[in-house]
Amino acid sequence: MKLNPLKEMPLIVMVLLAMLNGSQLPGQQPLTIFILAGQSNTVGHARAHTIATLFPSSDSRDQQLRQMVFKGNRGVSLESFEAQLELGRKIDRLTGGISNDKLKKMPSGPEKTAIEDQVKQLKEARQSYKEMVNAACVVSDRVYINSIADRNKKSGKLGIGYGADQTKIGPEYGFGLSIAERVKGPILLIKTSWGGKSLNYNFRPPSAGTYQLSEKEESEGKAEEIRKNASLNYRMMNQTIHETLANLKDHHPDYDPNIGHRIAGFVWFQGYNDQFSPEFRDNYKNNMISFIKDIRKEYNQPSMPFVIGVLGTGVTAEKVAQNQVSVGQREAANAPEFKDNVEAVESYIHYSHYSHQIFKKGWPEHYHEWDTVGSDRPYHYLGSGAFFVRLGDAFADSMVDLMGKQPK
Repeated sequence: MKLNPLKEMPLIVMVLLAMLNGSQLPGQQPLTIFILAGQSNTVGHARAHTIATLFPSSDSRDQQLRQMVFKGNRGVSLESFEAQLELGRKIDRLTGGISNDKLKKMPSGPEKTAIEDQVKQLKEARQSYKEMVNAACVVSDRVYINSIADRNKKSGKLGIGYGADQTKIGPEYGFGLSIAERVKGPILLIKTSWGGKSLNYNFRPPSAGTYQLSEKEESEGKAEEIRKNASLNYRMMNQTIHETLANLKDHHPDYDPNIGHRIAGFVWFQGYNDQFSPEFRDNYKNNMISFIKDIRKEYNQPSMPFVIGVLGTGVTAEKVAQNQVSVGQREAANAPEFKDNVEAVESYIHYSHYSHQIFKKGWPEHYHEWDTVGSDRPYHYLGSGAFFVRLGDAFADSMVDLMGKQPK
């Protein structure tokens, strides 16, 4: 049997040789980088306490996601979730919902004062519940993130708070926690996202050509300014990514320049603002193809795995299939030139129908019950933390699948 010289070599010698040669020690891994980009649903408008909406689900995947996020629950449970639903209903019965109409119509006096005091105590209990859920959400020791989510710019260990504010999440949270279960070594997410942006204009890729002004834009007398700002978010996105890549040690403490890094994939979740103009929506497929090619060229990754989140705010398969942006996203992913390195992930199948049922009851009148399961409007997938954790996990599944198909 041939001896393995590495097994016979003292560890200190191995370390010295690795330092001299800049080589990787057995078991050490390069920093794996994933880029996430898009508009407001990449920004993330789901308050983290709504992740607990996973608890009433009997789906085995939701059970696994609960364990991934809460790690032994730490006080968060089906019982605590259902208690908050009932507490919310009680507040709504007392107040009339978000408008407080019922309270406002009561004549001043001891009875109204007593109810106001009761409502105050109930709301304080609700706030304590939200803070408990937020505190129970896992913070990763291995996944770090550098994030722009509109005005919320921050970096550090992946946890909640990388959405639109310190209590919100987008797809980055579920994606990062899930990808860490399948990818070894240190992981860094770079997220760039701005609300209300289109692919045809704001993220317009260079190879899509010069932005063509509409008659209205021509008539407004701002042609030069409009052309100047076309592709602005595309440029800002790349500037942020390059700045992060140039300072990796600042963004992940386990990055070792002797071992290096790899850009393992790109997640794109956008499309809402392209659906309202015939030019924007009809060109989505070609713009998406150009975007993927330009990103790969920018980072010298000819077959970089690329995951497209398909716009799914229509909720049902039929409605989503009628949306030309969603169709364009699917068609771009299925382009023959992207075989085995681009996939489309359907967002509508991860929708929180549990949240939707309460929303449809009339969320203003049932506000405090609704606030347990959702935190935004339908165009933000109801601000459902359960949805965004599911979607991030689905993005990770797709990314790992594509990574496995790449040439070794």
